[in-house]
This record gives sequence, structure tokens and C-alpha cells, in this order.
Amino acid sequence: MNSLLWLYEPLEKDSRFVRQKFFFMDAAYLEGRLYLALVDREEPWSGLMVCTWREHHVSLRAAFPQLAPHVILGKWLYLSQSHADFESVAPELVMLAENRDPRLGIEPSKRKRSTGKAGKKREG
Repeated sequence: MNSLLWLYEPLEKDSRFVRQKFFFMDAAYLEGRLYLALVDREEPWSGLMVCTWREHHVSLRAAFPQLAPHVILGKWLYLSQSHADFESVAPELVMLAENRDPRLGIEPSKRKRSTGKAGKKREG
């Protein structure tokens, strides 16, 4: 169980909020866009992932210097649960998502359906 789910409580009143497993993270989708992901494992997977594009990193990090590019998923920003400011900054980031800050949120990629060998017609 993810001990960080309390952070999503403000989003739960929004009918367009969906919490869904995204690998081993609990992702927050608003209107179909992926905004945040909570992960409660060992570092570097212990905190809040801010789903954004690299072009927004400078602006977000200026507002929240506690954020850093994730060491594995560098396109997203990360706030470690072990950071001294986690409990004050993480709710502020959730509020940005709730308010649909344009710097947050990405469109999930649409996966192509692979037909594989079974779906191919044999020509002959």
C-alpha cells in the first residue's frame, strides 16, 4: 500500500480525477492527462513525481527549488519523500495539478496495437 495517497485527497472531489496504477506508482490523471505519480518504495522511487515536459523544468524549479529531475526518468521532476520540505511542498504541487497549471500534465502516449505473427495474413 502506498502511504502517500493522502496527497490525492483534494483531487478526489473532482469528477475528472482518476487514480490508476502506472507500473509501481499511483498516477493522478485529470481530464485524461497524467499530472502526478506517487511512489512509496526505496530511493529513487520514494516521493512525488511531477509529470511535465523539460521545457517547464526551469520555471517549476524556480518556484519549487526542492524539485530535481528524476535520476532515471529525467523528463519528470521529483520531490523525494525524505526531503525536509516534502510535507509542505507536495500539497502545493497537488494544488497546481488541481488548478490545471499548464506546466504540469502530459498526454499519455497511445500504444500501437501490434498484430504480431498471428494477425498477419499469409500471402502466397
